[in-house]
Amino acid sequence: MLLSHGGEPSPTGGPVARWSVEQVLALAPDDASRKAGTRLSAAGPWTDTGRDAAGAVWGLCKGSGSTPYRTVVDTTGPAYSCSCPSRKFPCKHALGLLLLRASGDAAFRPGEPADWAAAWIEGRRRRAAEKGGAASGGDAARGPADAAAARKRAERRAERVTGGAQELEQRLGDLLRGGLAATDRSGYGLWEETAARMVDAQAPGLAARVRELGAITGSGPGWPVRLLEECGLLHLLDTAWLGRERLPDPLAATVRTRVGLPMSAEGAPVRDHWLVLAQYDTPDGKIVARRIWLYGRESGRTALLLSFGAAGRSPAQALPVGATIDAELTPYPGGGQLRAELGEQFGAMAPAGPPPGIAAAAAPAVYGDALREDPWLDAWPVTLRDVIPVPAKDGWQVADAHADSALPIAPAALSRPGLWKLVALSGGGPVTVFGEIGHRGFDPFAAWEPGETEEGGRTAVGSVVQLV
Repeated sequence: MLLSHGGEPSPTGGPVARWSVEQVLALAPDDASRKAGTRLSAAGPWTDTGRDAAGAVWGLCKGSGSTPYRTVVDTTGPAYSCSCPSRKFPCKHALGLLLLRASGDAAFRPGEPADWAAAWIEGRRRRAAEKGGAASGGDAARGPADAAAARKRAERRAERVTGGAQELEQRLGDLLRGGLAATDRSGYGLWEETAARMVDAQAPGLAARVRELGAITGSGPGWPVRLLEECGLLHLLDTAWLGRERLPDPLAATVRTRVGLPMSAEGAPVRDHWLVLAQYDTPDGKIVARRIWLYGRESGRTALLLSFGAAGRSPAQALPVGATIDAELTPYPGGGQLRAELGEQFGAMAPAGPPPGIAAAAAPAVYGDALREDPWLDAWPVTLRDVIPVPAKDGWQVADAHADSALPIAPAALSRPGLWKLVALSGGGPVTVFGEIGHRGFDPFAAWEPGETEEGGRTAVGSVVQLV
């Protein structure tokens, strides 16, 4: 069975930058795939490998059967096709082929794709052309949407959410009257029951926050204070929803998002050269959420691409960290919202250096400004320049190399191997680090080698080190 996955191809005007080993491994859906792909990164199992100037690579990989697996990757998507039966994207053969390519050009014959690879590549380009044509003339053929029916559905859902918010307010009031100290005796069942009621009210955002309340009572010393803080934020969200008609439009959109109503990208598209800052996955029950952070070189904007994978499948979207793409992003509505949708790509990915950063002392103020737009933010993306990771009394911190200031590293990062990557990269010297600053500290996601500057000549694609 031939499996294929990935975005639409991008037109290219020149040679495509070769990905680094770390960028390839970042695309792996799990650790097992990384290890299996690494075992296939040598030339031994591969035959008939080739590459073209448009960013495609292909090859035949020897497997357990008599027929080798046909593997082709379009790095401008990126997108993958392999005749193996794996349901992972990319599969270990695609990872192995890209890792082999990352080691150099020697194993790949330049030229036109093999017939079997050419068919897949041409099909992708044809579909992209058809998609472009449909976008320019397909709206009239579909006819007008039933706006009245859609409005009635939205009104009915809003009524259910309002009922759920009112019920949640009553339960929070009962909780406070009974005393926070007694909540640990009621167990998690009460919270799960309340969360289920919010799901019935079609308010998944409220349900998720209620479940978080249930976990606080077992989170160690000081949990009553943390529970009171989270109850206050949940009360603020409830009252904001109930009074949303009086809120400014951006804040009202943020409230709808936080409650859990679906939103669509509807802002004006922003074309820029977007630097891929970080990519990481977080599990949410049976669903895996993938977050990709981007920085616009010309606009100075930071954007978040969010995609999901379910039932054991990795999220569809994947971009190599440290590369730059010329593309359009369409933002989602909401005050302080950074989420965007990736649109058309106009060229090949290219290597790039780090983004401009700020001093460590300025980061808390940036987070504070963001909280004015979205009071429920846990953290905000920042790039810190010239910071040094140093041990502290209760963990680690990133200290400003030129001033007497430092930020604690968030507890979530202390148990990850990325912390030791950061320490090794720094070697006691200043580095540029991208991550999120929040009320628990700074969580590092990616770092650039010392001495790299934004305008300092041509920067190698592999100069960035992922920390998540």
